[in-house]
Amino acid sequence: MKRDAWLASSAALLLAGCAAVISPPAPLPADAAVHKPAAQGPFIGADSPYVASESVPNDWWRLYESPTLDGLVQQALAANTDLRAAAANLQKAQAALDLASAAKEPSTTLSANPSFGRRSAQEELHPGTPFPSKFVYGAGFGVSYQVDLFGQIRRSIDAAQADLGSATAARDAVRVTVVAETTRAYLELCSAGHEIVVARNQVDLQSRSTELTQRLASLGRGTPVDVERSSTQQEQVRASIPPLEAQRRVAMVRLAALTGRAPRELPPALGACEQQPQLAKPLPVGDGASLLKRRPDIRRAEFDVLSASDRIGVVTADLYPKVSLGASIASVGTDQYAFRSDSFKFSLGPLISWEFPDRTRVQARIRGAEADRAAALARFDGVVLGALKETESALEVHARDLERQEILQSARTQARNAARDTQRQFEAGRIGYLPVLDALRTLAQVEQNLVATESRVATDQVNLFLALGGGWADAEEK
Repeated sequence: MKRDAWLASSAALLLAGCAAVISPPAPLPADAAVHKPAAQGPFIGADSPYVASESVPNDWWRLYESPTLDGLVQQALAANTDLRAAAANLQKAQAALDLASAAKEPSTTLSANPSFGRRSAQEELHPGTPFPSKFVYGAGFGVSYQVDLFGQIRRSIDAAQADLGSATAARDAVRVTVVAETTRAYLELCSAGHEIVVARNQVDLQSRSTELTQRLASLGRGTPVDVERSSTQQEQVRASIPPLEAQRRVAMVRLAALTGRAPRELPPALGACEQQPQLAKPLPVGDGASLLKRRPDIRRAEFDVLSASDRIGVVTADLYPKVSLGASIASVGTDQYAFRSDSFKFSLGPLISWEFPDRTRVQARIRGAEADRAAALARFDGVVLGALKETESALEVHARDLERQEILQSARTQARNAARDTQRQFEAGRIGYLPVLDALRTLAQVEQNLVATESRVATDQVNLFLALGGGWADAEEK
């Protein structure tokens, strides 16, 4: 009776331990940042007239309606080296999952070990005449299967599945970055081309002013100083062109690397772009809830939490016995009696192993796994809060730069009018050349500030799309 009671108690404890180990991973805590209502609602900056609350499309770059940009993005998605590395990491995670899943299946062994030798008479306690040399063989087949009583294999598979999800999200995050950087490089190339056109127009305008000043000076209505001032202003504007040419060339080189090509492989016509593409409609931003579902880095951090939770179960299972069922058959003997009935042997039975005396080390590993999960939870909250911060910041910068652009557009109109009026007054002899020079200088500065702001707005748009996490869906979904 006592023995039966002890066995029943032991079985109950083992089953309780089993239930504790094979239970599903703990969900994200209720106080996780992703569950906060403030994180799920509309963005603070979504009330800007420059954005819309529509969902962000995965192929957001098509909103620019630029066939050239579409082609560059598709080339980058097909050949970018970072994406190729991410795809390889994904294959590695899939192989790890396959390896973990293989633990559910029986394992088999096949052995063969022929040899020629002589046994020691002394070792066999038969001193005297040495044993004769003989050919000896051994051949066998074995099969074993680990019974997953306490869910260690199951939790190992779950952890590998979470790792695969994390690798998939990491690949998607690389896709987001590649698409954004390709779009950014093309917009910068076109923006630089546009700024070069504006600078050259300013050079031409100042050049005409210089020619007029020279004619008036030759007629006694001006001075050589006016000519020198106008020439100086002309060269100052001309000096802004070489850095813009370098900026355009650097953008070309970046596009080549992003699309997996050498710089010489890009078509030269690509560098002829002189006007950056414009969005066909207000920029769609969605809301916090859609952002938290869409951003690959958030999904990756969540998978890391799940993986860390599963690994607690893997380590906890070491507190309980491991049971393997095995069977083997073999034939061993000398060559002249190979595979006779008296050369066969077999075994059948369970193998039970238990690190019972080493529970302190197991408990330490459990505490380490729990600490890993706590760190993963902290990183997850950090990624969520970081995503919200990046999006709100990008919305604010985008809105303010658009306001600046509108102000500069108005200032450009006024500067053009002022430059035209002072030029006419100078030609009529009512004023000297200094007000004309000042008006042209102001116009050039406003023009340069405006085109630079337009370039910033284009960059702001890419930064916002990057923060929103668009562009990660598989190519066949686009």
